[in-house]
Amino acid sequence: MTTPAIPRRVLAGALSAFTVLTTLGLSGLAQAQSWPAKPIKFIVPYAAGGATDITARTLGEKLSARLGQPVIVENRGGAGGIMGTDQALKSAPDGYTVLVSLGTTMLINQFLYDKLPYHPQKDQTLITQIALAPVVLLVNPKMPLATAPELIAHIEHNKGRVTYGSWGMGSYAHLAGAWLSDKLKADMSHVPYKGESPMLQDLVGGQLQMAFASLQSARSFIESGRLKALAVTGTQRMEALPKVPTMVEQGIKDEVFQVSGWLGMSVPARTPPEVVNRLATEMQAILAQPDMRERIVQMGFIPVGSSPERFGAQFRQDAAVWERVVKVSGAKLD
Repeated sequence: MTTPAIPRRVLAGALSAFTVLTTLGLSGLAQAQSWPAKPIKFIVPYAAGGATDITARTLGEKLSARLGQPVIVENRGGAGGIMGTDQALKSAPDGYTVLVSLGTTMLINQFLYDKLPYHPQKDQTLITQIALAPVVLLVNPKMPLATAPELIAHIEHNKGRVTYGSWGMGSYAHLAGAWLSDKLKADMSHVPYKGESPMLQDLVGGQLQMAFASLQSARSFIESGRLKALAVTGTQRMEALPKVPTMVEQGIKDEVFQVSGWLGMSVPARTPPEVVNRLATEMQAILAQPDMRERIVQMGFIPVGSSPERFGAQFRQDAAVWERVVKVSGAKLD
């Protein structure tokens, strides 16, 4: 049997395409092998001084020592973290610009905004889930409640009269409160604030009956007895608040209370896999260090340090939950 001859122009085209792909592949490999050859920039899409910023700076110092290149942290706040996130994800995909941010901007915003300038699934490559960020369910200590189920019973017996606060529309505190109100058909009133501080002050003052808040912001109020912690979200207790059980432990197993907020790291899509893997390996090693883990715990987080694959699986699982929760809340942001 005679093999048909391949037309010369087809063969030439195939060879040309092979040459281009090979060149690009070798170029990407060379780039990955030389990484890092210059300073790396961490973009934090929030103002300096917060827990995300502090964590990024600590990670940057340790990464710099391991790689022998400076790591610069740049705070790019604005529009609830959207501006900095957009800038980071639209940077050159070369491993020299890294996003260190919260799940809000990396994941949840896609369900809150009709027009988001970046696409969380298409525009970023996940590196590691740095830490989980559970929140604490708080009430004023004058309320005769000791557990989350007791609070739920109180809400059910006071439909239309319970007020909960949040640090803004679309925040976890808002979405979780709206979910609870919908489940109990309680017609709870939502009061959004510009930040946690004024929300907590009003909770202390009795203007609110309940609120979810970060441990970093609520710790002093809890320790002084000005607020009472009934539960924490997520599936495991917080090391910094070991005596406070999760809502799951108390029999409240709604999916919104099982997921936690989180702090994560990503790079622009199309960053060379070799660079992604190197960065992930370095970050996992750093996050396994006892002093780094202790620092994260003291800020009210739970250290993780997952692989890109594990982070991706968690990302997809959380996305399905948050899409449903946002829909129930009716929250929409411009």
